[in-house]
Amino acid sequence: QVQLVESGGGLVQPGGSLTLACAASGSIASIPTMAWYRQTPGNERVLVAIIAHVGDSRYADAVKGRFTITRDNAKNTAYLQMNSLEAEDTAGYYCNGKVVVETTDEQGYKALEVWGQGTLVTVSS
Repeated sequence: QVQLVESGGGLVQPGGSLTLACAASGSIASIPTMAWYRQTPGNERVLVAIIAHVGDSRYADAVKGRFTITRDNAKNTAYLQMNSLEAEDTAGYYCNGKVVVETTDEQGYKALEVWGQGTLVTVSS
């Protein structure tokens, strides 16, 4: 019904930069929030950055000043610009969206939480 597809992961040297993209598709009425999480083996998925439809954003302390989340509402796409990457940033990065979709029932819409399949970011020399 609704899909989130991430792209842009890969191998980068410490101090380098990478930009991730998350494109949403489907019968979407609106996307109140889009977020990036990351997860390393054996650990829980943690929030990296989140952005509201109007552009308000917040970040995990570990990435403040280095990462920037933006979104293009016309394209239903969120981006994560990652600068000054460190080995500790190595993880699977997952896009999350709170999505409102149109329905054919009496209510006419419903809210979903959708995850992408993830993209791997490796920071290593």
